[in-house]
Amino acid sequence: MYYQISYGRFSIKHEQNCELDLFVVQADGKKIVDLNKQNALCSRLRMELLHPLQVAVVSRGPDSELLVVNPVELSGSGRPLVFYDITLALKCSRYAFFRYAVLLFLFLFYFYFFQADIGRHMIGDKECEVYRILLDEGNGFSMSWKKIECEVRKMLMGWE
Repeated sequence: MYYQISYGRFSIKHEQNCELDLFVVQADGKKIVDLNKQNALCSRLRMELLHPLQVAVVSRGPDSELLVVNPVELSGSGRPLVFYDITLALKCSRYAFFRYAVLLFLFLFYFYFFQADIGRHMIGDKECEVYRILLDEGNGFSMSWKKIECEVRKMLMGWE
């Protein structure tokens, strides 16, 4: 089922809180009268607003892998600085995870990493960019996975 927003209002309350009022109708312009559809739409919107991207650290044998899933916009373009923000967050949190230096972005930035993979995948009905970065924990330095996830999420959400 396709929906369209016919009216929306955004207001900021108490500096950090905001309210978003949306009037959503079906693609044919009719009201959504089915309560199950309304509840499903509300929960999906709530999830997309509260967690627009996914960050997780998973085990890969002796090392760990950082996964960042970022939805692609309707225009088909992704955010160009996601990889930079990920590496900046890890660098700022002093996570010594990269072994080898690779020169990227037309020799403008040095990112110290062991292995990284960036690709686009369909997840459900959404196209997403998936960033997979192998974290090297072989140097004896260990940081909790939750701390890594928190630092990367804060940087990507602009809370840093």
